[in-house]
Amino acid sequence: MPPSSVSVSPDSPQLQLTFEPPPRTRQKRGQVARACDRCRVHRVKCDSGKPCSNCKNRGGQCSYSGAMKAATLPHAYREIERLEQRVEELEQEKEREAEKPAAAVHQLQTPISLPPRSLSDGRGSETGGEQVMAGGPRPKRVWEGIYISTARSPQKTWYGSSSLFHFMGRIDAFLTVALQQSHLADCMHPDSASNLLESPTAVAAEEQAGQLTGPTDDPCTTGEYLTSTQEEYFLGLFWQSYYTSYPILDESEFKKYYRSLWATSDGQRKPSALADIVIALCMQYGMARLPSVERGLKATSRANVCNTDATIAGRWYYRRCQTLLSAELESPIISTLQCHILCSIYLCSASFQNMADSTCGLAVRTAYMLGLHQEPPQSMPRRESETRKRLWWTLYVLETKMSMNLGRPFLLHDSSTTCSLPADDREIAMLVGSSFAPLGENVTWLTWNLNNTKLLLAARSAYTSFYDGALDTFNEGNCQPITEPLEDWLKDVPGALKTQRQNKGVPFSTDRSALQIEQFAPLWLQRQRLLLELMYHNLCINLYRPSVSFAPATAQTPLADGMAMKCAAHAMALTHMMHQVLTSTSILAGWLEAFHWQWNAAMTLVGIVLAYPHDDSTGVARSTIDISLAVLEIFGNSFAVAAGAANILAELCAKVDVLIEESRGKNGGSGGGGGVRLDTMQLVKSYQEVDDESLMVGNFPALPSMDESLDFFDVNAPDFRGVLAQSIDIMATDMYDDFDLSGVNDGYLN
Repeated sequence: MPPSSVSVSPDSPQLQLTFEPPPRTRQKRGQVARACDRCRVHRVKCDSGKPCSNCKNRGGQCSYSGAMKAATLPHAYREIERLEQRVEELEQEKEREAEKPAAAVHQLQTPISLPPRSLSDGRGSETGGEQVMAGGPRPKRVWEGIYISTARSPQKTWYGSSSLFHFMGRIDAFLTVALQQSHLADCMHPDSASNLLESPTAVAAEEQAGQLTGPTDDPCTTGEYLTSTQEEYFLGLFWQSYYTSYPILDESEFKKYYRSLWATSDGQRKPSALADIVIALCMQYGMARLPSVERGLKATSRANVCNTDATIAGRWYYRRCQTLLSAELESPIISTLQCHILCSIYLCSASFQNMADSTCGLAVRTAYMLGLHQEPPQSMPRRESETRKRLWWTLYVLETKMSMNLGRPFLLHDSSTTCSLPADDREIAMLVGSSFAPLGENVTWLTWNLNNTKLLLAARSAYTSFYDGALDTFNEGNCQPITEPLEDWLKDVPGALKTQRQNKGVPFSTDRSALQIEQFAPLWLQRQRLLLELMYHNLCINLYRPSVSFAPATAQTPLADGMAMKCAAHAMALTHMMHQVLTSTSILAGWLEAFHWQWNAAMTLVGIVLAYPHDDSTGVARSTIDISLAVLEIFGNSFAVAAGAANILAELCAKVDVLIEESRGKNGGSGGGGGVRLDTMQLVKSYQEVDDESLMVGNFPALPSMDESLDFFDVNAPDFRGVLAQSIDIMATDMYDDFDLSGVNDGYLN
């Protein structure tokens, strides 16, 4: 009812009711997020349409500039304060930039290489070898690498600053400038199947042209498969080798499945992608164990790399595996992922690095399709659940190693992973590997896989800290973000997985003490112990190697030099271990990954000897290179790529020795810290004054101070061709100008 009021008339005692109309409710004014430019100028209501109704009715142009101008005095004051604060920030940034040249003498010296190329689009700035992208509270560092042709095709691919290819490029750039020689067409890295074939199953040019004489036993061209007895032999190698390192299969389930493939009356096995790649991998390993003399081959022959080299043995089975897998790409299953992982390992061992990386990427996507990155449901049987976990973390380890070795971004990230680490208790170990006895102290054959996974997690944490920003702490002389993860991991390694030392030596140290290999331990356990320690040293080499500087030592850099010496210590420790094992046992015979570790250590030592020719530990490092040569020659008796690596290392060492002697002669024969680093100061200065294009075509500066002492480096000499130069483009390898690494020389890993 409408509201009413009661009134009393003075003329009448009767009550009178007076009705009043209800008050009008004021409508709420519509809010406009932002008026158009025309309505804001004329101060009229805008409905924020595009175009608004006012502009539409008046035929005007409706526009939104987005600029919120100060309309009142308080707004103007706030805008002035904001601008003043921005000006102050820019002035402080300019002062910091001006201080950098003065502090550069205390920073890590950059390698001699091509000058950095600046960004042309103005979206970021380059400092040294990294791009500092604009925007955000903390700039993202994008480290540069090199473009290099590592395959048969002249097409170049990119490798990051943590890769061996990048470090070899730095060595080549240093020697090229020091010797005033242009880049040659041949590569520094040894010939492998990837240098001669587009893929493991391709036919070499020599075979296509009919230049090879005599019959060939290559099953890839004859189309012949192994008999059941021969396949059983190679499968027997799998359980004592790759299975204990990559436990992604269930032993009893696979053996049952393999027997079912022969349930036919014609005596032929049914095609199976999983069985084929397991056999191919074991053929590669088994043939690499045999010396080339026993196979009637010469490992140093380039032609033998094409069709009979051990690194591509079993490639007919690999080809059929790839054909069968093509039918499973749309609807993958667990065995599909197992095949992708084993194919990536096969390709990596055959030195097809980019194909291995691509196959690993395919395995990553397949794992995501299968949901392995998530924790298995509790209703799933434990045997199946643990198999899925081991599959996921084995792939995580493989992808992490490959990305760090090639210097490329990671494909797997912790933020999307909820899968917990696999178990290694006795119950699950007996379920999936019944032929392996427990080792005591709650250690089983699966414990190695768990510790290896934790090692790669620790190394990845240190790697990420090094490249993604924790290096800022080096300005205060702190390298703890890098060393701490590996130190923590090392404390938790069980004693059953350590190879003991003679004369009270310490396992996982760099004391180079002789190994005390347990004589009656099973072969798979001896190999697990060695692989874990060798992998640790290899990861430390790659982590410390970027600190090696080829520039002249114009100032003390104790932190950087200390890290470089740690890199050398781990490389020497790995080499001494490898030499003793290969000369006294057969534990690592045919293990192709061990060859790659040794090649990595050998080339690292070459670079360190060149960069620090008169350091106290350089003499030991130089003698260790000779041991590396002996190790590569042992591997070279079985497969060609190792023989080629030994030849390159021998030729390179001869040139390095003469260069060191010449630098000592210039330094008066003293053993001080001068030598090459001080003698090349003027060379580096002249080098930095030359533009990129002149260097790329080999127009090096003429140095009047250089005498004729380096005439022995004849660029046309046959033994020198292919050793120093490679077809690469070095992009911005001056990587460390931003970091003051002085003031700290302790706290490193042993």
